[in-house]
Amino acid sequence: MGTEEINKDIIVDNWFSQLTYEQWVAIPVSGVRPSARYKHAAAIADEKLYVSGGSRNGRYLSDVQVFDLRSSVWSSLKLKTDLHADKVEENGLQEVLPATSDHSMVQWENKLLLLGGHSKKSSDSMIVRFIDLETHHCGVMETSGKAPVARGGHSATLVGSRLIVFGGEDGSRRLLNDLYALDLEKMTWDVLETTQTPPAPRFDHTATIHAERYLIVFGGCSHSIFFNDLHVLDLQTMEWSQPETRGDLVTPRAGHAGIAIDENWYIVGGGDNKNGCPETLVLNMSKLAWSTLTNVKGRDPLASEGLSVCSTLIDGEKHLVAFGGYNGKYNNEVFIMRLKPRDMLRPKIFQSPAAAAAAASVTAAYALAKSEKLDFSNINLNSREVESHPSEQDITSEIDAIKEDKKVLEMSLAEVRAENSRLREKIDEVNSTHAELSKELHSVQGQLVAERSRCFKLEAQIAELQKMLESLQSMENEVQLLKRQKSALDQEIELNAASQRQGSGGVWRWIAG
Repeated sequence: MGTEEINKDIIVDNWFSQLTYEQWVAIPVSGVRPSARYKHAAAIADEKLYVSGGSRNGRYLSDVQVFDLRSSVWSSLKLKTDLHADKVEENGLQEVLPATSDHSMVQWENKLLLLGGHSKKSSDSMIVRFIDLETHHCGVMETSGKAPVARGGHSATLVGSRLIVFGGEDGSRRLLNDLYALDLEKMTWDVLETTQTPPAPRFDHTATIHAERYLIVFGGCSHSIFFNDLHVLDLQTMEWSQPETRGDLVTPRAGHAGIAIDENWYIVGGGDNKNGCPETLVLNMSKLAWSTLTNVKGRDPLASEGLSVCSTLIDGEKHLVAFGGYNGKYNNEVFIMRLKPRDMLRPKIFQSPAAAAAAASVTAAYALAKSEKLDFSNINLNSREVESHPSEQDITSEIDAIKEDKKVLEMSLAEVRAENSRLREKIDEVNSTHAELSKELHSVQGQLVAERSRCFKLEAQIAELQKMLESLQSMENEVQLLKRQKSALDQEIELNAASQRQGSGGVWRWIAG
């Protein structure tokens, strides 16, 4: 199912209340639209969508556009600076708000804070800029501490009065998975040290906070891999984990947008450089269960990378607002989704008009009794005296409904407890396996140390043997030389002996003659 166009016959002043629940609708825009773009930053304040910067055809943008959700009209925000007129003329607003892409925007008090991003004007560390929503002044926030290296494609998550910055890609295309916190009251940066295995370095992921304690990171990409993993950081213990999720299968993606409302984290768009992701996902953060809220067509602007999504409260109802993105074409449309109220998801007893009337009548009667110091037990709530009150039969049926809902909740609680028990067993099993592997590792390390020492001894013995072989060879050469000398000496002795024998025979012959 794709996005829908708003019926032109719908009354403009009340068109929000006539939207279909949980379906994306393209808002018709009056006047000039801003340039189509992606990898911009966006936030909603006072029913106005603020869009800053972004990229188009490889060119960074520096404008700030404002979309009034009530009038459906775009306007360009004229920024002011504290620089003197000659400085503005000399440097231009580019010095205050340079053309930037892949940055983050967060509302804090009466300001929009813009963090990091890629721009032609390089810096060593992350710069925090601001836009004052009342005066439209803009400038650079002075920070102290150890600021993170300049980057884009990171996530910036507001947790109380701190901004948690994770990951991204620096100006040299180096992937990051470090973690920093900016104290917005002191404007001081801190490096956050964590334990266990962190997410692999990545950019263009999403992150959010659950229960003011758990930082959740989803998806993103490296230079060659797209992720669909989910990582959780416990901000009290500072331990990373990668829990198993339930529900629908989620494909890898980067450049998607996310916004958390109560226990639900809504994920829109994204892609893998080949295909856009057409589904709008919902992660129930308490149950860690994925579900698909709705789908759009493959080439729909909502199946884009680098789009933005925000949430806003209109006429007491929560809405999602999406803008921009790229899916082979740059987009500049505004889409809105009306979310179902939480009451529609609660047990029927809490939605019952009869139960509401009963509660209201009892509360009113109690208040009256208290104010007039009457005996509350004597107040008659019989339907014959108060026609608007529910009958005893209605109340009985509602009590039965409460009992049924109680049974359902008890069953759900039992399932959760059983799941927790299974998870504890898995954790114990993993811990036991880890302990055994650690022991085995220590044993192997000890064996390696012993083998290494033995190798050293063998090498020393081999060296000694080589020296002995060399000396034996020298001795053998000397023996051969001595043998040759002995042989020559023997021959000389034999010659001398022979000559002596010949000389002696001649003398005796002369005497005899």
